[in-house]
Amino acid sequence: MFSNPKPNDIENWVCVLERSTKLEVELAKSYLSSLKIPSNILSKQDSSYSLSVGDMSFAYLYVPDEFEEEARKALEELDKANEEEGEDS
Repeated sequence: MFSNPKPNDIENWVCVLERSTKLEVELAKSYLSSLKIPSNILSKQDSSYSLSVGDMSFAYLYVPDEFEEEARKALEELDKANEEEGEDS
């Protein structure tokens, strides 16, 4: 039932990030917002359970089709910066 959860297909929007915790997606949304890239979160967390990990808590970050390339590049650069910061610690 919950194996291999996939993002929903939403007309004119594309999923650029999927994570098992909503916090990570909210941070990415905030980063994209600072770059003036519009985005929306679709959370599949079941509100009747307090799960924050696993298949029942996936969250997805969507951007309009025309911002896909810019958003993916920005998120890639953010991941690289976080990796470098982790190496410096």
